[in-house]
Amino acid sequence: MSFAQSQRLTSAGAKKMAAAAVAKAEEFGISATVAIVDAGGHMIQLERMDNGRFHTVHSSTTKAVCAASNKRPTTTKGAQGQDLDTLHAIGLSLAAGPGRWTAMEGGFPIMIKGECVGGIGVSGGDWKQDEDMALAAINAVGADILS
Repeated sequence: MSFAQSQRLTSAGAKKMAAAAVAKAEEFGISATVAIVDAGGHMIQLERMDNGRFHTVHSSTTKAVCAASNKRPTTTKGAQGQDLDTLHAIGLSLAAGPGRWTAMEGGFPIMIKGECVGGIGVSGGDWKQDEDMALAAINAVGADILS
């Protein structure tokens, strides 16, 4: 077969996800940045809340790209799910290139029926808040949740 059917995340879907993540950030009383990319890691939606720290733009984008690329949540584990010490996590990040891999929690792939259609990354809270904001966004569009 020369071609395959695929799904894609729409702009409307990305906006709905961003709104859900922002609503969760407001519940926490924090200013966050939400980055949503397509399956190829290209930006669809970026939302930096008022008073959001400028470095959160880069970290949320890196989380989204990494999650879409690996098709799993961002964690301190390597691309194959193996435990990494700090030196290996830094080495993997440097080898992958700036903005391509991170060990910081808060990034999730956006999965629909087993197909990765993108990634979301959230930054601005502690690691658990970042994860909770991203999961609220995934739930908002009915995507599959990977843990």
